[in-house]
Amino acid sequence: MKKLIIFDLDGTLLNTIADLGTSCNYALEQMGFATHPISSYNYMVGNGIRKLMERAQPDADPKTIDELLVHFRHHYDEHCTDSTTPYPGIPELLAELTERGIAVAVSTNKYESAARRIIAHFFPDIPFVAVMGQVEDRPTKPDPSIDFAILQKHPTPKAQTMHVGDSAVDIETARRACVDSVGVTWGFRPVSELRKAFADHLVSSPSEILNLAVR
Repeated sequence: MKKLIIFDLDGTLLNTIADLGTSCNYALEQMGFATHPISSYNYMVGNGIRKLMERAQPDADPKTIDELLVHFRHHYDEHCTDSTTPYPGIPELLAELTERGIAVAVSTNKYESAARRIIAHFFPDIPFVAVMGQVEDRPTKPDPSIDFAILQKHPTPKAQTMHVGDSAVDIETARRACVDSVGVTWGFRPVSELRKAFADHLVSSPSEILNLAVR
């Protein structure tokens, strides 16, 4: 039985793509750049917002990226919950894990202040032991530093820890952290990406995560 489940946020717990894409398009518009269809952002997100800006405007120099980030954060901080929704079954899964005494945490490349705001908004009754995201002086996933910070805050044997995510970034993070990896098929990236990354488990519903956790 697992004692700690570390969840990715975007594409795993919550479908955030519309708000991310809308805020990125807002930033691009403020700088006079062309915008992108929301669906195209599935392949731009996952490595933090700076990388998102670089992918959205690949010819931009570092100063321009800095300016885009200011516009993005200004908009996203106000609109990060407008269209975002939990994936079906996720609230019930988190409640059941908590009821069974299995700790839950969030490990995300979203900047940490936004991650905390979003988690508090959508899951106010879930006692996450940690919500950790991108902060200065800590590398983003797939570097395992975020997971290690969670394990330091909530010490748990790695054999009793599981990392759940929707992309190869999360599968690689789990591998580097030496914990079991679970790829979810309802997120932003295709199943083929998870298979290519050699996820230890693939699940197509939140109930399957519970089954893996308690077996």
